Amino acid sequence: MSKIIDSKVRLPIGPITLDGDLSVPEGATGIVLFAHGSGSSRSSPRNRQVARGLQDAGLATLLFDLLTQEEGAEDALTGHLRFDIELLARRLLAATDLVAQGLAGRTWRIGYFGASTGAAAALIAASHRPDVVHAVVSRGGRPDLAGAALASVQAPTLLIVGGDDRVVIDLNRDAYERLWCIKRMDIVPRATHLFEEPGALEEVTRLARDWFDHYLIKPAAFASQSATKP
Repeated sequence: MSKIIDSKVRLPIGPITLDGDLSVPEGATGIVLFAHGSGSSRSSPRNRQVARGLQDAGLATLLFDLLTQEEGAEDALTGHLRFDIELLARRLLAATDLVAQGLAGRTWRIGYFGASTGAAAALIAASHRPDVVHAVVSRGGRPDLAGAALASVQAPTLLIVGGDDRVVIDLNRDAYERLWCIKRMDIVPRATHLFEEPGALEEVTRLARDWFDHYLIKPAAFASQSATKP
């Protein structure tokens, strides 16, 4: 297992600053930005478990709060900001631009991992950065909330849903039909919305790792090999 360097980062976005946790395995060329879901934060144990699996596969990860501490406190009382998908997408876009400009002095191939409402924000952001965002994975997401942006997504997109999360399965199927990119929908048997059942989150991690390996890491390796040919 390669050495992983963990660091705290602050992301200046207009008049606010968002806090994040950056983890970089030695030799990483791809990075996955996590867009958490309703009422969650970068401390989500589920996203952190998935992030550890991606790090073990050689991917850098950035987990960051889409809301400031003050906004998070307000949202805990009212719940209105967690469903402000356009706001979340704008924040994710701004963070993406910072990463693309060379976060931690590195050049990255970028992917998104979105959960719940964060999946909609990830798809909207991906539709605005087709040349920058190379892969998207949604876990128990609400991609349907991305609306008209779905048809503009170019990044290969994987939708992962729990087999016992019936309402969300239907919403994902509807969103799947409106995607025109490379796409796949995987249903994890006997898993509910939070994938708390034994082995469920491990399966999510495996599916996400394989997707990012195929669409985020391998294309970059192929391009590098091609560039070195005489």
